[in-house]
Amino acid sequence: MIEYTEQEGEHMAKIIGLTGGIACGKSTVSSYIRKKGFPVIDADQIARKVVEPGSVGLAQIRETFGTIYIRPDGALNREMLGKKVFAEPEALKKLNSITGPLILAELKKELNTSASVIFLDAALLLEDAQYRNLVDEVWVVSLKPETQLERLINRNGYGFRQANNRIASQMSDSERVKQADAVIDNNGTMEETLRQVDALLASL
Repeated sequence: MIEYTEQEGEHMAKIIGLTGGIACGKSTVSSYIRKKGFPVIDADQIARKVVEPGSVGLAQIRETFGTIYIRPDGALNREMLGKKVFAEPEALKKLNSITGPLILAELKKELNTSASVIFLDAALLLEDAQYRNLVDEVWVVSLKPETQLERLINRNGYGFRQANNRIASQMSDSERVKQADAVIDNNGTMEETLRQVDALLASL
């Protein structure tokens, strides 16, 4: 929970972590929550920000992985680097050791807000204790593994191995559900999913 001081005194925002595996529907739920008027901090957008051209993050990636992963215009070749790190666990650890601290520092800045409730949308919320410790509650968007794999292949055009590598690099859905304060079951229709979200928002 983030604490800070205003003229009126100490304010404490309730921070809800929203997470789920790749292609599980987390972004759809996050977008819906934002449309309902709640502020949402997107960790993926911050992850892109900390490796923009000229950033410390991009310089460290170049030094660690080589200039081959930098495009001619100076931007990170995310697709090329992604193929490497999701196929090589050690490379993924190296990348996370570079970007993790930078993302965390930026998150803390953005979470310092006057809102009474704020959402943190983060795929790796439960994989990293530093992220988990930022939030008061965890909401998990859940999807059956076989449906997740099918959606990822159809959405991104990945082959079976590439899609499976992406999923395997993350915590399993069942493990996320065990750690959740609330579970949003996304195995049904969109309307059924959003009704669950409405009920949770009403409970706030």
